[in-house]
Amino acid sequence: MEGFFEMFSYSFMIRALVVGIPVALCAALLGVSLVLKRYSMIGDGLSHVGFGALAIAAAFNLAPLHVAVPIVVIAAFLLLRLSENSKINGDSAIAIISSSALAIGVIIATMANGMNTDINSYLFGSILATSDSDAVLSLILSAVVIVLFIFCYNRIFAVTFDETFARATGTKTNVYNMVIALLTALTIVLGMRIMGTLLISSLIIFPALTSMRVCKTFKKVIVCSAILSVVCFVVGVSASYMLETPTGASIVATNIVAFVLFWIVGKVKNSN
Repeated sequence: MEGFFEMFSYSFMIRALVVGIPVALCAALLGVSLVLKRYSMIGDGLSHVGFGALAIAAAFNLAPLHVAVPIVVIAAFLLLRLSENSKINGDSAIAIISSSALAIGVIIATMANGMNTDINSYLFGSILATSDSDAVLSLILSAVVIVLFIFCYNRIFAVTFDETFARATGTKTNVYNMVIALLTALTIVLGMRIMGTLLISSLIIFPALTSMRVCKTFKKVIVCSAILSVVCFVVGVSASYMLETPTGASIVATNIVAFVLFWIVGKVKNSN
């Protein structure tokens, strides 16, 4: 407990928690819809695009988030358009964009500065990577994501479960699919600094899948995912500090433990 309270004396730990908790909450809210729409790997694809954008920003000494946010948002809309093309399915579109962006990012990073520590922090995450300006921008964008999700909740619910029926009832499904893509893009960019390119998609996938082991309604899964994501993030960051392990990996490991526990509880519940 002494070590737990000690970490709050460091400004970088406070900053990581202040930025990470809203991002974990956003990822959990969007993750339920993405998993149910079988589109959960969009987070992995957009994170690779984000790496390319961050590499460009590092090469030209630009503000990372100011460069990454518009590029990843554009990529999310492009990914949505490619997925709607019958000749290119969702998985193929994600593979095309993610591999291209990752290759471009590695080339730019190598030619400009080499694969330095800063670029490695983008790949694997770093609790020290978030600056004060990044923290302020992250909080603002996280608030935008949460407000938009709450405001569009009913439409997102309809588009998630039966897009064809929602379209037949007059819902502008393309608009709300774009809203989901926009919110996901913002969440991915915000979370990459702490979780890293290779692990950020776990924030989207794990809480939703874990909650579904026990909860059976959309609203219950949403609430459970949100609480679980925040708890796992705080526990993971705390474990990272006390055990001196990588932040992103510690958060993912915590989510794995939670998934196993919920899976066991779900099995016992079903058997009874």
